[in-house]
Amino acid sequence: MGVNGQRTILLTGNKAAAWGARLADVDYVPAFPITPQTEIVETLAKWFASGAMQGKFTNMDSEHSMFAAAAAAAASGARVFTATSSQGLLYGLEVLYTVTGWRVPFVFANVSRALATPITLEPDHNDVLSARDCGLVQLHAETCQEIMDFILLGYRIAEDRRVCLPVLVNLDGFYLSFTREPVVIPGEAEIRRFLPAFKPVQPVFQASRPQARASAIFGGGNYTYFRLQQHMAALAAERVFAEAAGEFGERFGRHYRAVEPYRLDDAEYVFVMSNSFSTKGKAAVNRLRDMGTKAGLLKLSLFRPFPAKAVADALRGRPKVAVIDQNIAPGVGGIVFPEILAALYDREDRPRRMLSVIGGLGGRDIRDGDFMTIVERLDRPDFTGPLTLFGESDKEQFQALQRIAGRREEALVP
Repeated sequence: MGVNGQRTILLTGNKAAAWGARLADVDYVPAFPITPQTEIVETLAKWFASGAMQGKFTNMDSEHSMFAAAAAAAASGARVFTATSSQGLLYGLEVLYTVTGWRVPFVFANVSRALATPITLEPDHNDVLSARDCGLVQLHAETCQEIMDFILLGYRIAEDRRVCLPVLVNLDGFYLSFTREPVVIPGEAEIRRFLPAFKPVQPVFQASRPQARASAIFGGGNYTYFRLQQHMAALAAERVFAEAAGEFGERFGRHYRAVEPYRLDDAEYVFVMSNSFSTKGKAAVNRLRDMGTKAGLLKLSLFRPFPAKAVADALRGRPKVAVIDQNIAPGVGGIVFPEILAALYDREDRPRRMLSVIGGLGGRDIRDGDFMTIVERLDRPDFTGPLTLFGESDKEQFQALQRIAGRREEALVP
């Protein structure tokens, strides 16, 4: 046992998420299992059954019901946690649009997994980015430590009266969900000082009489008022995150920012990344530096609200920037790249070259050679984009599968 009751243990990303909920002293966990998230709710179910956690754990019939139960419980005054992944997030998306409008605070983890079709169990970010516009606050974790810490920070953000919105904490499936890393578990007394007991807030929509059961139906003017209030609350979350992260750093010695620079001071080549592949990016930056190439990385930790000014400030004056999207919007390209461009649009000091890179789809590894390819593309006189990380070895692997299946036509690849 360390200072102030803290200790360090090896945890998978999933168990780090469960520990975040346990340290937050949640009252209620409605759950529905889905790979690769299941370990989170299994761990919490065991703790509730053994008495290690006090409260209620309920197996639901779907993610749709799960999110509805989470929001209803939060509106009634319970501190709520749940978790999902991939198709489960999509199945519950209708409810998430509804309950963000209720303005009720709860936190849930999304364990990113690529969406069907075809089917894979490995991660990319189309699932979490599909929820980017429904009103959730989104925190994206690189490490197991960040998962636990972001869940604690998530409750501080969600329960702040300036916000009162659900918070999603994202972690990559398999690369992080089942990877064990050392995680510092704070002492309970210190956690309670940072995250006191939940004080319920008045729900935005509340029946004035017990017999009232109908939902309010508004015209365009009143509807606009409520949507703008939701928008202002989401914008306020960036300031609340900064305040809570500042206090968290003072108490626990781990400091977080909406965007986190890595070896960026004199960088001429900047990779913009998020989630667990940021670790690969940092390793590539170190190797490029050893080779004499001034590389750096900007990690997006807060994705909603989008920290546009912080991104623009971090990238000002950079000669060459590559935004690496671990997602794809068919017919458009990378999802994050346009958001970065919009943040930089009216800045005279914006980067001279901006490259859209699509990689890591379905968990495909991004290797050192890929980062070198990005640097080489940024240096080309006939600089063009986007760049898709799909090499000869990937083609050969796919063509081998075609031969096994008896198919002879050429694969359509970029």
